[in-house]
Amino acid sequence: MEGRRKLYRAWDAQQNCSDPVSPRDALPENDLVFFLIDLVPQLDLAPFHEHYADELRGQPPFDVTMMVPLLVYAYAVGACSSRKIAAACERNRAFRAIVGGDRPDFRTISDFRKIHRAALKPLALEVLRIAGELGMVRLGNLSTDGTKMRADASRHKAMSYGYMAKEIARLEAEVERLLQEAERLDAEQDAALGSRRGDELPAELRRREDRLAKIGAAKARLEAEARARAQEEQRRRDEARARREAEGRRRGREPAPVKPSPEDKAQTNFTDAESRVMKQSNKGFDYSYNAQAVADGADQIIVAAAVTDAANDKQQAVPMGRAALANLEAAGIGRPKAADGTAVPIPNTADTGYFSAGAVAGLEGPGLDPYLAVERQKHHGAAPEPEATAPAPGAGAVEQMRHKLSTAAGRALYAARKRIVEPVFGQIKSARGIRQFLLRGLEKVAAEWQLICLTHNLLKIWRRTCGAGAS
Repeated sequence: MEGRRKLYRAWDAQQNCSDPVSPRDALPENDLVFFLIDLVPQLDLAPFHEHYADELRGQPPFDVTMMVPLLVYAYAVGACSSRKIAAACERNRAFRAIVGGDRPDFRTISDFRKIHRAALKPLALEVLRIAGELGMVRLGNLSTDGTKMRADASRHKAMSYGYMAKEIARLEAEVERLLQEAERLDAEQDAALGSRRGDELPAELRRREDRLAKIGAAKARLEAEARARAQEEQRRRDEARARREAEGRRRGREPAPVKPSPEDKAQTNFTDAESRVMKQSNKGFDYSYNAQAVADGADQIIVAAAVTDAANDKQQAVPMGRAALANLEAAGIGRPKAADGTAVPIPNTADTGYFSAGAVAGLEGPGLDPYLAVERQKHHGAAPEPEATAPAPGAGAVEQMRHKLSTAAGRALYAARKRIVEPVFGQIKSARGIRQFLLRGLEKVAAEWQLICLTHNLLKIWRRTCGAGAS
């Protein structure tokens, strides 16, 4: 046995580097990239083409039917950065199956995503329509929830309102000092140079003036937001006072006057001014957006997606419910009907963060059947015991909803929420690794969230049509 050893398979690095390998031969037949290459060009991409209809200048752009599958595939596999996508187009066989030898650079990819953000909503409706045709949207339980997604904004690029006032005073004094110094230097140079040109405005002065302008604009934003909140609070108080007077009720101690100016601790971010500090799942705080989704109970298809800068979900139940119904209608997915042909209200479940009497009424109006928790429930706690008697006539919204959730149907519907919408966020954030937005500003972030959610739906459709063996 001496002198013998295990033989290895033949390997020739130089030969391997020179051998052409086709992605079609190297990848599985039912790979996601081939599914998207076949499917996406069949969708209505007219909103993407419209941008180039009247633009005849410059070099021909990359084909829309190549760029859309590229962007969709990249987000589907969690490669959201334009630089990562461009690098993958050079090194990854699946990406090269889309772009071939004519690879767009990262700037082209980034610009395409920004230019066509308005076209992503119609594309999401096209994908929803396909899911409906496949029977993946059954409307037995529309579940609403939200998740905090980090913004592309650093906590180190923020400043509080109280500190702004001090910084503005300091910078104004610095600018005044530098202006006086500049005047002194001008006088000396005029005496020495006469009418000849001297130095330009000192860079130090330009930097301070620029910073002063940015802080002033941020301070004005905080003040405008504080005035809007004060007006809304005053309106709420006036309505409450009018109701009490109409009912003949008296009020105790008057609350403190509404303060129209920001608190000293109020902050704004210079990188993304529309993002807000929000509590994260790890109990920390970071600049974020509140990403909302409504998912159908059959296959976790997202039927509505939106983004808000509000940290809580209290005002999101009605807008999300109405958006879901509008999207279903636009996608041609009909509502369930009773034997007599009348539309049956669609159950809509959400946790206690969405509950209010106004939310219940606002959801029932357009044809939803809300099941909104009135109090926090433990994730693995026992279901509420059925209430023996129905609430008395004229009972408040809390009592009525508590009774509704205690029924057998209510308990089953609300319990299903934990396997409908909550796993959707896990699939996006953990499985695909998308935990942060890359665009800035509420409008751009909302478009990126549409792209994230439509790729979620495409992954569901791919797994349904390509069989359980697809990975």
